[in-house]
Amino acid sequence: MNKSELIAAMAEKSGLTQADASKALGAFCDSVSDALAGGGDIQITGFGGFSISERAARTGRNPQTGAEIQIAASKAPKFKAGKSLKDAVNG
Repeated sequence: MNKSELIAAMAEKSGLTQADASKALGAFCDSVSDALAGGGDIQITGFGGFSISERAARTGRNPQTGAEIQIAASKAPKFKAGKSLKDAVNG
């Protein structure tokens, strides 16, 4: 399912127009991004949680030359599915 299909499904299930569903999805994505960028976590009961995973700096290898390179420390978003979502998928 791509973004436009998700918006259409949201509009159908909620009774909103596709324009309103698009705004709602955009607001959700922006809110999650802002919260994670600010260092917070998001927990949606029955669905799952979004958090930040910190990756330490490490040494890697360039696959073409085999030369060692330094990979900088970084942060990455993580999603952990909740029990209800897992149960729905496993059915």
